[in-house]
Amino acid sequence: MAKSNNIPQIENEEQYEALVDKGYSKEKAARIANTKDAGKKGGKASTYEERTKKELYDQAKEIGIDGRSKMNKKELISALRNN
Repeated sequence: MAKSNNIPQIENEEQYEALVDKGYSKEKAARIANTKDAGKKGGKASTYEERTKKELYDQAKEIGIDGRSKMNKKELISALRNN
């Protein structure tokens, strides 16, 4: 009977190492690195920096970020990225 190898294989070792270096857990980094097309840009959404403060505010309102009315554009971007 062949011995089973339970060591998971990492598809994108470079991306895995970069994610671990950024502080991701090994498990989460492995899931991301093994995702098909991980790291490739997807949709056509604009970056937060390209959006107006009102657009950022509206998105923050949709997802329920507290204190958004007192935030400037930079703070809204940070809140959206960390949510």
